[in-house]
Amino acid sequence: MWRRTSMVATPPLTGARRAIPAMGSACVSASASEAFGWIKTVAGQDKTKFRGRDRVGWAFTFAAAAYDLVRLPKLMAVSS
Repeated sequence: MWRRTSMVATPPLTGARRAIPAMGSACVSASASEAFGWIKTVAGQDKTKFRGRDRVGWAFTFAAAAYDLVRLPKLMAVSS
């Protein structure tokens, strides 16, 4: 069964070609797990001190921004 992606018909993924998108997905999943692990351990979000969806959401956003700042030098070195 052919599938249509952005005006170009592509053949179905079979065999080794089916594993290629899964490898990319696994890499993204590992990256997300690393970020959530850092937020829970280093940023102290494993047991939050706040009550209410808004405050907990704000604290999580703040912790995610801090994680981005921690990763920034590494990302700058890779892109250069």
